[in-house]
Amino acid sequence: MSEHDEGGEQVSTGTPSETPAVPEAAIPELVIISGMSGAGRSTAAKCLEDLGWFVVDNLPPALIPTMVELGARSQGNVARIAVVVDVRGRRFFDNLRESLAELESKNVTRRIVFLESSDEALVRRFESVRRPHPLQGDGRIVDGIEAERDLLRELRGDADLVIDTSSLNVHELRAKMDASFAGEEEPELRATVMSFGFKYGLPVDADLVVDMRFLPNPHWVPELRQYTGQNEEVAAYVFNQPGAKEFLDRYAELLQLIAAGYRREGKRYVTIAVGCTGGKHRSVAMSEKLAARLASEGVETVIVHRDMGRE
Repeated sequence: MSEHDEGGEQVSTGTPSETPAVPEAAIPELVIISGMSGAGRSTAAKCLEDLGWFVVDNLPPALIPTMVELGARSQGNVARIAVVVDVRGRRFFDNLRESLAELESKNVTRRIVFLESSDEALVRRFESVRRPHPLQGDGRIVDGIEAERDLLRELRGDADLVIDTSSLNVHELRAKMDASFAGEEEPELRATVMSFGFKYGLPVDADLVVDMRFLPNPHWVPELRQYTGQNEEVAAYVFNQPGAKEFLDRYAELLQLIAAGYRREGKRYVTIAVGCTGGKHRSVAMSEKLAARLASEGVETVIVHRDMGRE
């Protein structure tokens, strides 16, 4: 298409098909934030915004490739984009897979962060703010939660990072996001080592789960019962038991093998859940040692003690 300028010469106006291709080096990073309503999507998005990401809330998935292209043409001003995708649009997820396929064909580095929470925690949060669940309709809050879980099941399976916020406060969620996204350079692998108590349930965001209940329980030693696995005497008691040191050494070796596979598959985050009965002694002591071992091997590691403070 062309038109004449004042001197009579033709001036090309160009068409979208004639626009030069965007260099791959200019393509921004992309993070898609999704998950259960009430699980903390807004907090996660605000955290990335504070880290310098360009955040777009409630963007239809069909427009995600367009947003990435606009970022690529910003001459480096928009190098990292975070998009919050939720159920408010109801039909948004119909287009999501097509958009993800298009992004992959353009070599866009994209990650999916999924915010998870238990039904009990979600019900409590919706009741505390006296708001209905966006999918409950004329039913109950639990009906909306069930419908949303079903809608998001496939997306959760595709997520690169799943964060369970059931027992996290706002500050703890921000700390987990900071641990995953802060820093100038992207590490090869980031690990969260989480101690927990089996009697409080398995962490739903765990990639790997190990059981420390094969070791004697310091709870039954009166002088150790009041302390946690962070106490030197408790840790010494745990690691003086037959099999404790051997387990640490062999499991650390196994994690090296697993980590190499994760890197080959492009997985950047892993949550290792270490459990005992109450999540106070054995799992805490082992988590501390395991996290230190991973850190010494170059894996950026954050440690979380989910149930250590419970009575």
